[in-house]
Amino acid sequence: MLDIAIKKNLPDFVLDIKFSVPNNTLVLFGPSGCGKTTTLRCIAGLSKPDTGHITCNKRILFDDQQSIFVPPRDRNIGYMFQEYALFPHMNVQKNILYGVKNTGADSDNLFKGLLDLLKINHLIDRHIVKLSGGEKQRVALARALMARPQILLLDEPLSALDEQIRVELQSELKNMQQILNIPFVLVTHNWDEAQAMGDQIIFMDQGRQVHQPDCLKSGV
Repeated sequence: MLDIAIKKNLPDFVLDIKFSVPNNTLVLFGPSGCGKTTTLRCIAGLSKPDTGHITCNKRILFDDQQSIFVPPRDRNIGYMFQEYALFPHMNVQKNILYGVKNTGADSDNLFKGLLDLLKINHLIDRHIVKLSGGEKQRVALARALMARPQILLLDEPLSALDEQIRVELQSELKNMQQILNIPFVLVTHNWDEAQAMGDQIIFMDQGRQVHQPDCLKSGV
């Protein structure tokens, strides 16, 4: 369970957001620049809220009243960036294993299991520049999951892909969430994707949760 209630002053507005996520997928939906990515960064510890709290499985990650701020490396949170943040000079295997602290049989089994689950066994020796967008997405997801995260954050993970690949990967991500049984928090400004992926959907505008827009209620 992820629980968050934070405020943060931004140049154009105040981010003021509150939600809880059990072990399912919550989608943050809204236009570009409304605070969705900043919310993810606060959860990950890459940005610090001004006030509020963030807890994961009852562990406090941030609490301004108690002066608690757990650094990103100690939060055990997987973060899949919009541009995947892969290393082009490394092959797939080295990208997936980059930063893995614990090596041994358990890590080896997890690595092999992710390769099978994401169907990327045949790619392990390829360099990133030789991969398609869908292949890069799978590699980035495998790397995020190698740390055995308690939460997975996904920032527009499918935005650069064509429609057919995007639909396939939506299905794979939903299946992955059910297997891992951890909270997923996904950011998108694509309404079809939000509906396909979200067990819960939060509509954001100017840093705040808003009611569902009328144009979406009518299906426009």
